[in-house]
Amino acid sequence: MMVIEILIDWFPYLFSGIVLTLGLVASALIIGVGLGLPMALGQVYGSLPVRTGISIYVWFFRGLPVLVLLFLFYFGIFPALGFDFPAFYVGAVVLGLWGAAYQSQVFRGAIQSISEGQMTAARSLGMSRFQAIRSVILPQAMRIALPGWSNQYPEILTESSVCYAIGVAELLTRSSQIVSQTYVTLPIYLACAVIFILLSYVGTTGIHMLEKKIEIPGFGPGGS
Repeated sequence: MMVIEILIDWFPYLFSGIVLTLGLVASALIIGVGLGLPMALGQVYGSLPVRTGISIYVWFFRGLPVLVLLFLFYFGIFPALGFDFPAFYVGAVVLGLWGAAYQSQVFRGAIQSISEGQMTAARSLGMSRFQAIRSVILPQAMRIALPGWSNQYPEILTESSVCYAIGVAELLTRSSQIVSQTYVTLPIYLACAVIFILLSYVGTTGIHMLEKKIEIPGFGPGGS
């Protein structure tokens, strides 16, 4: 009974950690799409220097653990540039930059799956290259990319817990603080784990429902 009372008493504090965790994930996904999609377009349609620069970016961010990136930006790059960002913003930016490297490859594969003939047909109708990409290629590519992109949500959700290392008061950090105050270890960390599982399940279920709603017949599982 005492454990249940502790969980009830501390739940508002834990809930604020859930809100911060979801804020990290949402911010990172927005940054990831905002950077990943242009990078994908650059890799498919860009010049050699553009493709090379993007490839270096992808290689760098996919080659380092998130924890190393957090320390690099929080204690190194941002201070060296004269920026003093709060830990939450650094965590969101780093997760977003890291996620963009992976998302760009998902988008690139989806764009390349569209037949080149569609670009040719759009150009023959008088569309510019930009108009063809915006109106013909991207609407199809984004729908094809959704199943692969959906994996980013649980990945960023789990990686968000690493932000405790720079002082972000997310779910894991607050769970640890509750443990240090109550000396109740297993139930608190178990509750933390259950919350992460529930957040992952609810989020991925919602994305998969959207995926089913907008999927293109003939592409991917369930296509006909």
